[in-house]
Amino acid sequence: MVGHMSAALRPDFLATVIGLDGVVEPERLSAALRVTRGELAQASGLARESVSKTARLRAPATQARLREVAEIINRILPWCGSLPQAFAWYRSQPIPAFGDQTAEELVRAGRARHVMGYLSGIALGGYA
Repeated sequence: MVGHMSAALRPDFLATVIGLDGVVEPERLSAALRVTRGELAQASGLARESVSKTARLRAPATQARLREVAEIINRILPWCGSLPQAFAWYRSQPIPAFGDQTAEELVRAGRARHVMGYLSGIALGGYA
């Protein structure tokens, strides 16, 4: 059942927050996570203006960071069961492999690829 749930949830979440042009839409992502754009910016390690001003939200660095957050949430969503729970994990669950830093702290430090690697290892049967 978990495998079926995973296949059903993963594309839908990303399709909800990423436009047809491939741009992560901050208003969609913040609405899906039930947070303000300011909270989304903070959780992503971005300035508030990065997710509110059109010119800045399309900047490659902004888009890369928002995509990282969306992809991490997408990866853990099947395990957490809901978007609020997945976002709570992202923001508050200490990850022992990274000195008990949270995914949020790691993303803010530019280490999202480490989080994704960690989650890939867990998905393949590794240990936390």
